[in-house]
Amino acid sequence: MALQWLILSYVVAAEVVITLVLTLPYPMLIKKRVVQLVSLILQPAASIVAFAGFQLLDIYWKAEHRLSCSSEVCTATERDRYEKSIYKAQRNVVLCAAGILLYWCIYRICKFNKDLELLEAEAKKRSKEE
Repeated sequence: MALQWLILSYVVAAEVVITLVLTLPYPMLIKKRVVQLVSLILQPAASIVAFAGFQLLDIYWKAEHRLSCSSEVCTATERDRYEKSIYKAQRNVVLCAAGILLYWCIYRICKFNKDLELLEAEAKKRSKEE
């Protein structure tokens, strides 16, 4: 069960690196190449949104069907196990939300750079016509 969270954490770490690379100031030629490369990766990487969404649904389902340990019948170890599962679930929700949010940020940064490139091309075209 931990393999899915390991994969998701690696994907989120890769998204953080890609976001940092996209936001660093580069010369325009290098920036265009980086944006083109990341844009090619974006469509297959969209599966992370579905994967994180299904993981969120799984966390919600487990939270709804989790046995609560709130009575005096619970032992200290049962209470610790219950609290640990709650903390893990909260960590995993943050991880899923970060994966989805970072994918959206990368998508918007690439779209912004492409739109900026189109506007610059149109401005060059207008200046040549004048």
